[in-house]
Parts: sequence; structure tokens; C-alpha cells
Amino acid sequence: MKSSEKIRVLGKGITAQAISEKFDNVTLYDDNNFNDYDINSNEITIVSPGIPPFNEMVKNSTNIISDYDFLYEDIPFSIWISGTNGKTTTTQMCQHLLEEYGSVAGGNIGTPIAKLDKNSKIWILETSSFTLHYTNKAKPNLYILLPISEDHITWHGSFKEYKNSKLKPLDFMNEGEIAIVPKEFEKYKTNATLITYDNSDELAEKLNIDKSKVNFKEPFLLDAILALACKKIIFDECDYKKINLFKVDEHKVEEFYDKKNRLWVNDSKATNIDATMNALKSYENKKIHLILGGDDKGANIEPLFASLKNKNIEIYAIGSNYKRIFTLSQKYLLKCNKTNNLENTVKKIDEKYQENDVAILSPAASSLDQFKSYAHRGKLFKELVYSLSKY
Repeated sequence: MKSSEKIRVLGKGITAQAISEKFDNVTLYDDNNFNDYDINSNEITIVSPGIPPFNEMVKNSTNIISDYDFLYEDIPFSIWISGTNGKTTTTQMCQHLLEEYGSVAGGNIGTPIAKLDKNSKIWILETSSFTLHYTNKAKPNLYILLPISEDHITWHGSFKEYKNSKLKPLDFMNEGEIAIVPKEFEKYKTNATLITYDNSDELAEKLNIDKSKVNFKEPFLLDAILALACKKIIFDECDYKKINLFKVDEHKVEEFYDKKNRLWVNDSKATNIDATMNALKSYENKKIHLILGGDDKGANIEPLFASLKNKNIEIYAIGSNYKRIFTLSQKYLLKCNKTNNLENTVKKIDEKYQENDVAILSPAASSLDQFKSYAHRGKLFKELVYSLSKY
């Protein structure tokens, strides 16, 4: 990019601010100053990931690119990690394993790529479908794609478009580069070498990774094996000791106990049905008190209820989609309590909790209808549980 070249960025969030701080001649726009926006300009227009394609500024722009495209010439060897669930943990695990080789991590989490050190040997980038939608040139050297399920349908317009965005890096990758993708995409046309998997067992077997040496259970077991696969592919090393030292973030299938020593699980980061179904797998031998609800972003949530039928599960509906949850619970003959908010829910579960039960907040929906973030939702949940009486 020439230093005199003008750039405009749609959005004023973290990604936009990082570009503005690093480059001259950058103008930031959002919907509040659309009246100042020149719809006839051919300036380079970088779209922040949160700005949807139906936004009026996007619809009235040409020369649209992502920040990945804009900075592509400065990106070193890169690993991109995407998928519906698990991409943050997999990115963190990869960085944990590769930091000794001079890697840095960022993208959709932590540091925007405009602020990453271009002299680092490896960039590990959590990459959202929003970014990929606007990316038409940049590509990874190694692409890790976790399983895809319905999410962000309102933003993309359809599940097909969401899926297409996730597959887009495969269109630009070269011969000799590698992509690890779910088996459903094994026939996808790409110049990259595809390694496909149905589950963690199959992937571990294909890459000669000894799963018995990995101290994680699902859903984090797949994340760990994918991270180990990255190190094995690049450096031909399988570091079981180091991966087992990794600590998973809170709000992800986070187990804790109340004053009566009863098990509760904070899985507030489960914002879609696939994340919730994965979280429940480890507790199917118990009666589950399951807290569901929030903003489901237009996704089809019925498959979750179909998967719960005939299981020992009682549902507690909160959030803006609580009526949908109640209706679907009735359809699949699942007991459902319309408790509406977390405080009422925790009190209700406290009354019903029996020995060997488990209570799980795994909402299968975004938190922004009632909370500032999924972290705010999870923090409040734990506070409410910890405040319960011991007697």
C-alpha cells in the first residue's frame, strides 16, 4: 500500500481502530455518519467483521476487502482456524504448542491482525465467517476447519452462505498447503491437500496421534488433537506433555460446585445448538437440568430438541426465544419450565436438584438480549449458584 493512498474502514470497533492507528489517511465510518459517506468513491474500503453485507454502506461501496486482504503481503506463514464451535480454544491450544517457535495468535480473538508482529515466524489466526465473507485474496498455509452447524444465519442470510464463507480459504490455497476439514467436504475442489475427519478418533488415527495420552474429554479433545496435528504437520512433533498443561477458558463446559457440593456447569459460551449438544455428551448418565435460551440469531434450533427426546433432561427456558423453546419442548415431550431469567432458574433448579443430577447453563443462543456478553451471563450464573444456601 502506498503511504498516500486513502483508505476507509466501515466500522469503528477493535479491527477498525487498529488499522487507523497503524496507517495514515484512514477514515472510519459507521451508520451514524452515513450522510458523510461518498457512495461514488473507489477508495479501498475495508469492512470490519461485524458489519453485515446488507448494511447500507456495504451495499453502496465498491473495492471492498477484508483486513486479511489488506495486510496479506505482510502475513508470514499462517494457520487459520475456523468452524462453528471450538475455534477459540483450538487457536489458544495451537499458540500454547507453537509459541516456542515464534508464533503469535490473534485475528477474531485477542490482537487484531493489524497489530500482530509481521516479523513473527507464524501467525495463528482465529478466523470468523464474517471476515472470510469479505476475503477474496488472502489465504492460509495451513487451514483448520472445525465442524460446521447453523449459526449467524441472520448475518449471512442462509446456512448455505455461512458454510460457503467457511470453505472460502480452500479456493485460494496452493498445492503443497494443507487443510484439515470435516469429512463432509472431502470432495471439495481445492489445490490444497485435504485431511478429512468425522471425529477425534478418526483424526488421531490418521495422524498417528495417541488419543489416550491427551487428558481432555469432548468437546475439547477434538480441539487438542487439531492443535497437536498442527505441530505434527509443521515440525513433526507430538507434544503430549505440553498440550496437557493447557487450561481451558472459563464459561466453556466449566464445572464447579455449590455449597452442598452439587455439580453445576457453566457453558455460557455455547451460543448455538451444536455447542450445546457437544457439551451434554459428557453428562448423559445423569439427570440434566438444562438452561436454554437467548437470541438464537434466526437459526433452526429444532434439531437440538430432537436430539434430547427420550433423555433424562428437564429444560428451563430463559431469554427472548423462551416461547420457541417451550413450544419445541412440548413437541418433543420434554418437560420445560418457563423461568424467564437466570435468578428464577437457579432458584427453581435448587428446589428440584437430586443426588447425582447436574445443572448446566448451555443456552444454544447469544446472550445480548439479556446480558452484556456471554461472559456476563456466565459470571452471573456462577454468582447465583454460589449464593445458594448450604441448607
